[in-house]
Amino acid sequence: MYHKASYPGGSKTCNALRVAADKWQGTAQEYGGIIRHGAKLLYAYAEATVPKITIITRKAYGGAYDVMSSKHLRGDTNYAWPTAEVAVMGAKGAVSILYRGKKDVAQYEEEYIRKFGNPFPAAVRGFVDDIIEPNVTRKKICKDLDLLQTKKLKNPKKKHGNIPL
Repeated sequence: MYHKASYPGGSKTCNALRVAADKWQGTAQEYGGIIRHGAKLLYAYAEATVPKITIITRKAYGGAYDVMSSKHLRGDTNYAWPTAEVAVMGAKGAVSILYRGKKDVAQYEEEYIRKFGNPFPAAVRGFVDDIIEPNVTRKKICKDLDLLQTKKLKNPKKKHGNIPL
């Protein structure tokens, strides 16, 4: 979702339509206010009471991963395909920071990919509920939607939320 799309109705769209889909990328979006307007969409995810099921298919890096209904944001169920990567950032960026000035940076990049270029470290830490094959994804979603029909809300008691403006 682009910053202009997240601005007018972002705070209630997820709950009202029972749909959550967005895409934030690029410097043009950053200059256009995606962070400020995206905060409203983040607020909507956090406030949403509908079932939140996440399927990580490839790259789930940094803050974008946290925002997309992760366990950190009270996502109900998080699955990852074997092709998923859950990390602070991609291998190239991480290695350029961690091993700045060292020789044979490619070796470190391969090591980083081996350690974090898969969903297993995230699963061990409880950030992913299960690693599933793509062909069972639909079945898992259907089962979870059935289970979550009786979801008990655990939102904090408060008069109302405090949406970022």
